[in-house]
Amino acid sequence: MPDRTVTVAAPGIVVRELCPAPDVASCFQRYRELPYCLLLDSALRNPELGRYSFLMADPFAVQRVDASTPPQHQDPFAAIAAELAQYASPTLPELPPFQGGVAGLLSYELGRDFESLPAPEFDPQVCPRILLGSFDVVLAWDHAQNRAWLISQGWPERDPALREARARTRLALFERLLATPLAEVAAVSKTWPGQLPRQRENPIRTEVMQRPRVATHLAGVTSNFTRAEYETAVERVREYIRAGDVFQVNLAQCLTVALHEPAWEIYLRLRQRNPATFGGYFDTGDWQLLSASPERFLRVQDRAVETRPIKGTRPRTAWPEANLFHGDDLLASEKDRAENIMIVDLLRNDLSRVCDPDSVQVPELCRLELYEYVQHLVSVVRGRLAAGKSPWDLFRAAWPGGSITGAPKLRAMQIITELERLARGPYCGSLVYHGFNGAVDSDLLIRTILIADGECSFSVGGGITLASEPAREYAETWHKAAGLLMALGVN
Repeated sequence: MPDRTVTVAAPGIVVRELCPAPDVASCFQRYRELPYCLLLDSALRNPELGRYSFLMADPFAVQRVDASTPPQHQDPFAAIAAELAQYASPTLPELPPFQGGVAGLLSYELGRDFESLPAPEFDPQVCPRILLGSFDVVLAWDHAQNRAWLISQGWPERDPALREARARTRLALFERLLATPLAEVAAVSKTWPGQLPRQRENPIRTEVMQRPRVATHLAGVTSNFTRAEYETAVERVREYIRAGDVFQVNLAQCLTVALHEPAWEIYLRLRQRNPATFGGYFDTGDWQLLSASPERFLRVQDRAVETRPIKGTRPRTAWPEANLFHGDDLLASEKDRAENIMIVDLLRNDLSRVCDPDSVQVPELCRLELYEYVQHLVSVVRGRLAAGKSPWDLFRAAWPGGSITGAPKLRAMQIITELERLARGPYCGSLVYHGFNGAVDSDLLIRTILIADGECSFSVGGGITLASEPAREYAETWHKAAGLLMALGVN
C-alpha cells in the first residue's frame, strides 16, 4: 500500500488514502469487536443517495440519555451541541462529508422530551433515548470514485502538536487492525487500548418488562398483535379519522424471533440480501441495531436541508411483469398518493419552522423507487436553514419524522401509543451523524432489527388513512418484513 499520509492544512488532522479501496464488509469484520462499532452503510450503491459509507469505533466520549430517565421537556440536544462546539474542524476538501464527529442513535422515544405524551403500556427500555459517540477516527468511502480514506482528527487533544501526534498514533492503530487476518481479529481486539470502559458481552437481563407475544402464521415468530387485533386497530384509526382527530396514522406491529447466531453475521446477510442506501450497524455490547433503511430523514450540507419521505408500498417479486403491474398500481393509487402528499405537507411545515420560508420546496413528488423486496413512492422536500438556526434546531422542529407518525403529528403519536401499546424504542428513530465540520445526515430506522436479551425484534407498519383496507394494510406489513425475516433465516 503506497504511503499517501498527509497532514492537512487544518492543524492536527491526519489522512491516509487506502489504495485500493478496501471492501466495506471486510473492514467491518475487523472493527466489529471494538467498543461502539458503528457502520453507516450504503450497501445499495446510488450516485445520489448511496455514494458514501462510514465505519468507526472506540469513541473518546459517549453522551446518553437512558430510556428510564424521565423526560425533561427541555432541550436534550444542548449537551450535544456543546460537545461539538469544543471540537470544531474545517471541512477537508475532496473527501466524503463525514470526517469525524458525533454519531449514533436518537430513539423514537425522544419525542417524549418534546411533547407531553402518555407512557406506553409496555416498555422493555432496552435502548437509551440518546446514545452518541464522539469519534475521532473514521474510515470513509466514496463509492462513486471507488476510493477510501482513514481520517484521524486528533481530538480531544487541544495543543496542535499533541493533537497531530495523537492523530497519527490513532490512525496507525486502526490501520494495523485493517491489516490483521480475520482469524486473529478477536484476540487483537481484546488488547485494544480503548478510550472508554469496555462493553459488556451481550448480557441477558433477568428483569425485563414483558411485551405482548402472540403466535403468527410463521413458526418461531411472535407479534404484539394477532391479525384480528391489527385489523381492528386499523379500523380504530379510521374511526379517529372520521371523527376529525387525524388525517393519517402510522401503525406498526412488532415481530420477535429467537437469536441463534452473532449479530454481525446476521447483518452481513442482511446487507447482502436486502441492500439499502441508508443501512447501518451499531453495537453497544448491551444491544445491537441492524438496519436496512431506505429512507433519509434529514441532511444538512452548507445549510441546505433535505428530507425524503417514503409513503406508499408495493411488493417486488421474481417476475418482472408482476413488478411492473405493482409499480403502475402504486403510481395510480389515489390513496397512496394522498398519503404521501399529506406527509410532504407536514414536513414542509416542520422545515418552515427553522428554514427561510421561501426556501422550502418540493422538487420531486411521489417518485417510484425500487428496492429488493418492495417498491415505494418517495418525495423530496428541501429548504435552507434560517440565520441563527442550527441542525439541532432542525431536529427539534421535525422530531420524530412525519412519515412514521402521521398527521397531525402529536395526535398521531398519541394514537400510536394507545393502539400499539409497546414502546417503539429505536424503531422510527434515527442513526445520525453530525461532523466536527458541521455536515449532518440521518436516516429513519425502518427495516431495522434490534438484538437484545437473546432476541431479535423489529417493527413493520404503514400509513393508515380513511381509504385503508384493514386486510391489505396487515398484508403490507408482511411484505416489508420479508427481507428481514430472510436475513434471520425465517422463510
